[in-house]
Amino acid sequence: MGPAILRRLRALERATRIVDPEVEAALARRWAELPERVRTPAQIVGRRMTGCEGTHGVFPRCNLACTPCYHSKDANRVRVDGPHTIAEVDRQLAHFRARRGPGQYAQLIGGEASLLDPDDHAAALERMWAHDRVPMSFTHGDVDYDYLVRLTVRPDGRPRFRLVSFAAHFDSTMLGRRGIERPTSERELNPFRAEWCAKFERLRREHGVRSYLAHNMTVTPANVGEVADVIRACRSMGFRLFSFQPAAFVGHQARWRGAYRALTDDDVWAEIERGAGSRLPYRAIQLGDLRCNRAVWGIDTGERFVPVLDDEDPRDLAARDAFFAAFPGNFLFVSRPLMAARVLRAALRRPSLAPTALGVGWRLARRTGLRPLLGGVRPMTFVMHNFMDAAVVGPAWELLREGRTSDDPAIRAAQERLEACAYSMAHPESDELVPACVQHAVLDPEANRALARLLPLHDRSAALDAAPEPTPAA
Repeated sequence: MGPAILRRLRALERATRIVDPEVEAALARRWAELPERVRTPAQIVGRRMTGCEGTHGVFPRCNLACTPCYHSKDANRVRVDGPHTIAEVDRQLAHFRARRGPGQYAQLIGGEASLLDPDDHAAALERMWAHDRVPMSFTHGDVDYDYLVRLTVRPDGRPRFRLVSFAAHFDSTMLGRRGIERPTSERELNPFRAEWCAKFERLRREHGVRSYLAHNMTVTPANVGEVADVIRACRSMGFRLFSFQPAAFVGHQARWRGAYRALTDDDVWAEIERGAGSRLPYRAIQLGDLRCNRAVWGIDTGERFVPVLDDEDPRDLAARDAFFAAFPGNFLFVSRPLMAARVLRAALRRPSLAPTALGVGWRLARRTGLRPLLGGVRPMTFVMHNFMDAAVVGPAWELLREGRTSDDPAIRAAQERLEACAYSMAHPESDELVPACVQHAVLDPEANRALARLLPLHDRSAALDAAPEPTPAA
């Protein structure tokens, strides 16, 4: 057998390995970084993914005013600058790529993404793809269809991207949206949610650009009773993921309203379950610390949500363990033929895998029912992200960097959660990956003050008036 043939066979063997060696090494490092208390059989970080990634300081400005707002008060004194955004995205994502390996999800976040020129926005996404990331842009959804076309389609009519992902934030804490500047209920926003999804259906129909749409909502004591209605009204609009964030005391203090922490995680989750029409078994798969994240994957029938795994069914938990063992990492950036080859190798290595998968499918079909399956179902995910208050994050982070554990139960709990954080920002200058709560509570204020000097708004009066403070709610 000649050398050229041997080289091809070795390349084929490597390409069809169940997990890429670089991904495998990154996962092992990530698992070793996690504190022992979260290395549970359900933990997905360090086994299937290294964690979620986000940008910071790339475009902090936003043109809506929200109560609360997680951006520091100086965020709106920084102009949106395309070259700065692209350079920072490139720098931060290169650091993620070096530390976390290929094939991860990353969020283009920091302010309102649609304030970027469409070409600059597209260039930032292209840099994220180039670093082996699947990017998701964060927006308030008050975006014209023409902007989406310019972002995703080249001047000659060819698609720039075959798939785009957007997380759109819609809720009644947001002020300044065109057509409904001061909403008084979540129901009033449903036409705007529907219009947002319809734009992407049109984009697919007219230009062949597919989309993955997430719906974000801040939850406060004022709107928690409307969460279930939002899910029921919006589940068939086109969203694939519903994310809920209980309001935290972080960011712009002048925009804090009410007793946010009167709500517990269980209060919010109960309303999500009420809207989903089923129990949401979030202990089946764990993302970091359960005090920070709850997530459930499944299918939606249009009337109720059916989870893929039930955390009270030992058969499902055994199947989860078998799947994690057979398929470490993920298949992002892998062609379908290579994906099939990897699945085949896994099945040959573990002959019990096929009947295990059939068992999961059979139980899922029984829970769903024949009629919904025949009528069509949609993949859907429900998540809740619980950010921490700045008052505990600051001292918790300072003590962690000193290698000390707090005697205060609240600070110690914050330290534990930061150690297990599944959502981080890259700081190449200090060779750190920083938890998002630290970024918002500790680092953003000074960073945005520095950005306001580096990238000042051209009109000083515009800087002072940008995103005016909302008047207190009645």
